[in-house]
Amino acid sequence: MATSVVMPALEMAQETGKIVSWLKKPGDAISKGDPILEVETDKAVVEIEAQADGVLAGVSSGEGDVVPVGQTIAWIVAPGEEPPAASATAAPAARAMSEATKQAVAAAPPPSAPAAAPAAAPPVVQSLADVRVSPKARRLAKEHGVDLTRVRPTGPDGAISTEDVLAAAAGQAAAPVVKAAPAPAPAPVAAPAAATLTSGPATGIARLMAERTTQSWTTVPHFFLARDLDAGSLNDARAWWGPAVERDRGVKVTHTDLLVALVAQALKKHPRMNASWVNDGIRANPKINISVAMAVKDGVVGAVIPQADAISLAEIAVLRRDLTERARAGKLRPADLADGTFTITNLGMFNIDAFNAIIAPPQCAILAVGRIADRVVPVNGQVGIRPMMTVTLSSDHRVVDGAQAAMFLNDLAEAIRAPQLAGVKI
Repeated sequence: MATSVVMPALEMAQETGKIVSWLKKPGDAISKGDPILEVETDKAVVEIEAQADGVLAGVSSGEGDVVPVGQTIAWIVAPGEEPPAASATAAPAARAMSEATKQAVAAAPPPSAPAAAPAAAPPVVQSLADVRVSPKARRLAKEHGVDLTRVRPTGPDGAISTEDVLAAAAGQAAAPVVKAAPAPAPAPVAAPAAATLTSGPATGIARLMAERTTQSWTTVPHFFLARDLDAGSLNDARAWWGPAVERDRGVKVTHTDLLVALVAQALKKHPRMNASWVNDGIRANPKINISVAMAVKDGVVGAVIPQADAISLAEIAVLRRDLTERARAGKLRPADLADGTFTITNLGMFNIDAFNAIIAPPQCAILAVGRIADRVVPVNGQVGIRPMMTVTLSSDHRVVDGAQAAMFLNDLAEAIRAPQLAGVKI
């Protein structure tokens, strides 16, 4: 029996997904679990796996198409079986979303061209009372100054989608504006050879970062606590435990691995720091899933190490290396980015001493880690030189107060001072 391949919903409030590439061609034999295509979501480019054995057939959406969630884009059939006829009608609808913005931009005259004769206005919404608008579409409309009553809905069941809003915004931006004649421009100056930044709208992960950091910074009441910590014992723990892990598992233990393990143990004592703000209330998270911020092209993703309090340091190191390699290659899977409950972001490798990080909702906290560097500090009443680092905890004041966050940070500092007593499994 034929099995449909649909555009999956990889995160909450997702409306569409963009097909980056097909990893299998029509007619290829595939097995359940084989990666068959790459999809770009608001978080990353992820691989989608086959849900059945068979032959790929009936591919109705190509690379670059933006497809509504739940729409069939291909079929997995038995050898010699034809895909269901319904798939033949799916292609126009699949491309409707991807073409909306292109058509809006292409139809608008360039700023310097004379205005074309007015065309018949497309049907628009006279009242929003009976039309569904997703929260994301409303937010984008507000940011771009788009009047939703003037937007033509093309989403499922006549809903206004984010693509509709972006198409309307593109039309507004391209509309001609009457201006006074500009003053003569100065002689052009040659740009430095290294300048390669290209102007244009943000896309993919860069767009996600812009939207989510703005949303977090403007809606989450952040407060910050900082501690200067002696990292000598952390260095010693890496020297003690690292060689054994590298010998047995073939992976080097990093300071981030140690911090993941120590933070996870501290969160067991302070479950409030592992909670989330959801639907105007606090949600307790039964599992401690540490999200590690990783730099990728055009942005940062939070790859998750699940149940970090229950696994060994060696397992953390292996998982972190695997996630890092796949993040850089754009091969993260949906499960790699899901259900994080606390984030660690480390810029020490870039020689940053200290910084404040923005929380990733619905998580209530993120720990920013600076570099380890020798500093002159008091040691037993005398002037000494010690390897020091600064950690800064950003917290959501709706979930925790200053005292609760301070007690967590104190226990984490104690664990960093004596890692061998923190309960970390090797």
